[in-house]
Amino acid sequence: MRTIWFLVQKEFLQIFRNRGMLPIIIIMPFIQLVILSNAATFDVKQVPMHLQDRDRSALSAKLVERFTAADYFRLTGSSFSDRESIGELLGRKADLVLVIPHDFERDLTTTGHAKVQLMINAEDGFSAGVIQAYSSEIIGTFNREELKKSGVNATVQAPPEIGIISSGWYNPELEYTHYMVPGILVILITLIGLFLSGMNVVREREIGTIDQINVTPIKRYQFITGKLVPFWIIGVAEMSIGLLIARLIFNVPMLGSYWLIYLVSAIFMLVVLGMGLFISTITETQQQAMFVAWFFMVIFTLMSGLFTAIESMPRWAQTMTLLNPVRHFVDIMRRVMLKGSGVMEIREQLLWLVGYAVVMVTLAVNRYRKVAV
Repeated sequence: MRTIWFLVQKEFLQIFRNRGMLPIIIIMPFIQLVILSNAATFDVKQVPMHLQDRDRSALSAKLVERFTAADYFRLTGSSFSDRESIGELLGRKADLVLVIPHDFERDLTTTGHAKVQLMINAEDGFSAGVIQAYSSEIIGTFNREELKKSGVNATVQAPPEIGIISSGWYNPELEYTHYMVPGILVILITLIGLFLSGMNVVREREIGTIDQINVTPIKRYQFITGKLVPFWIIGVAEMSIGLLIARLIFNVPMLGSYWLIYLVSAIFMLVVLGMGLFISTITETQQQAMFVAWFFMVIFTLMSGLFTAIESMPRWAQTMTLLNPVRHFVDIMRRVMLKGSGVMEIREQLLWLVGYAVVMVTLAVNRYRKVAV
């Protein structure tokens, strides 16, 4: 234990003496968390909207007011020409064109039926679907309210409808930051842990101190433990600060247990640091270690389910994501924080992480034996 404690102290001293490393460890992750959580969102707001109001009636003006009163749409201009409206879409000056035809007010008040046209820029299929959903909701609400005011008997004049009342579970306000922040936090602690531990042993080799360590009676597991513990503590500390930022700045709820989050974080950090130390033992320079770590980091991020739903991937890709530890931790973070899941609900993902931790730490210890002299 004294040997391990000595190595841990030595590693901490090296970290805090390196002034260039401290901003990377302490400042950069949380700046990235704040920026990425606001930027990486699929919320669609302030959609530029172009108007063709051919009716020019009081009722059509009310409908337009409904669109502009919402935070989702921003009126950029109006015209009476289809060519001009299509030009607005082609030039990306508008993503929605609302066309209100002649006799809109007369048809709605006398028959209970009226038509409007929505021309949506569908380059981005997801955004187009959200814009259509927002527009349909606004038009539907407007239609029901105006029918009540006009006294038109909708059950006679219109075909019967099935009413749908929807509610969102676990994120009722549909705040996309609540969905993204837990995943981005996982990516950031993975990034820091993998890169710093990946450069650790190879740095010792480059400056020549690895040979001095190899001639001492320090055992392999003591050496790896001394290298692993400082970054493990830093990783857990960064998780704590990240959770604080998630709560205070983004108001992300914590419906589950903080202790469960810390338990999983501790296991996950063993996976990441073990992988980083393994990379550090098989590379010759810090530059090589950075490239190898970045190679895995890109794959882990893109196949984690952070930006693309796992269910939307091809079957072979879904199978491959089972080998991605980041995928399991992102899933756990979202379940625990947003759904209040307990150990039994996340046991499958937790077992995957435990297995990875055992494999990666074992590989790191055994690989260090090969580089010893």
